[in-house]
Amino acid sequence: MISLAGRDILHAWGKFVFTGIGLGLLIGVTLIMAGVYRGMVDDGKALLDNSGADLWVVQKDTLGPYAESSSLPDDIYRSLLAMPGVAQAANVTYLTMQVRRGERDVRTMVVGISPGTPGITPGWPPYLVAGRQITRSHYEAVADIASGFRLGDRLAIRRSHYTVVGLTRRMVSSSGDPMLFIPLKDAQEAQFLKDNDAIRQSRRRTEANPAFSRPGVPGLLDSVIASQSSNASINAVLVTLKPGHVPDDVAESIRRWKRLTVYTRTQMENILIGKLIATSSRQIGMFLVILAVVSAAIVAFIIYSLTMDKIREIAVLKLIGTRNRTIAAMIMQQAIALGLIGFVVGKITATFAAPLFPKYVLLIARDAVFGFFAVLAICVLASLVAIRMALKVDPAEAIGG
Repeated sequence: MISLAGRDILHAWGKFVFTGIGLGLLIGVTLIMAGVYRGMVDDGKALLDNSGADLWVVQKDTLGPYAESSSLPDDIYRSLLAMPGVAQAANVTYLTMQVRRGERDVRTMVVGISPGTPGITPGWPPYLVAGRQITRSHYEAVADIASGFRLGDRLAIRRSHYTVVGLTRRMVSSSGDPMLFIPLKDAQEAQFLKDNDAIRQSRRRTEANPAFSRPGVPGLLDSVIASQSSNASINAVLVTLKPGHVPDDVAESIRRWKRLTVYTRTQMENILIGKLIATSSRQIGMFLVILAVVSAAIVAFIIYSLTMDKIREIAVLKLIGTRNRTIAAMIMQQAIALGLIGFVVGKITATFAAPLFPKYVLLIARDAVFGFFAVLAICVLASLVAIRMALKVDPAEAIGG
């Protein structure tokens, strides 16, 4: 009966092959969408791994620095260094913005890193694929290679220009934007310092406010103006621990004595995956369900069409005593063959198309194995409609008109 199913496929091979290719493209899109979700999760984990931190200290009652904005004084790291178990504490800023190179804008996450040593001070890119690390206190940058920047490029960030001195890889934000590392002072200026026009307007509003021009309070106006033009803020402090110390214990100590919010690696991963990409994962899940339904409908339609084309042949088989089980197996084998063609085409399509996407697409073997068995299950279920119709065929039709 396998031979009979094969001969029937060869009889209508054009329709069968083209349907398999169409089904394969749908399967390829499904695998790519699963890879997009896997890539988002991997981006979040890479962000945490590359930071080199054991703890993230942020503004109290916020989910910063990645899921929410967070602002801390830039001298808070000194008191954290005095806490038991703390080995390193480094200020860091994060700002997602458009960085201009010539006439082209690139969306990047600009990271301000504290002066220190790569591999020891948290926040620095852990490795480079070209060039060198930042050695000057101003106007140098290290870029992720996904940004398209090259060594020697001059980049415009706010009012300043930076030269790319190093390139790294897989340093991305949780949303997949490539990172650009610059000195902390420059990043603070870009993120927190107001431009001159804004400072002048703020000074005029302050001078016009009677509350800041009270007699007997010298220097009040100057202190307010200075605070409005200050950029002495950061988004978070990255903390590494001494060997033998438990992150949860050190985090609890910082929360208790410094009145700040502290996240461990596990907690930060839950925030990134459970909150930042939760909506995207549900949306991708909905698309996967829709694609599965469409794939099942296509398989059901083509198998039903092939079955209808050979009603007379099925009637002849029944007339000569062929069992219903054999006829059902023939139809199911055709559906499975269609699914196998579709899966092969889909896997090849996904493998070659994934690198063309602007964001990271991670194709893993587990998803491919799950997709393979899901395709077979869909094909088996889709063939049931045609099998039911074939089993109702009257053998008398073989000798009828």
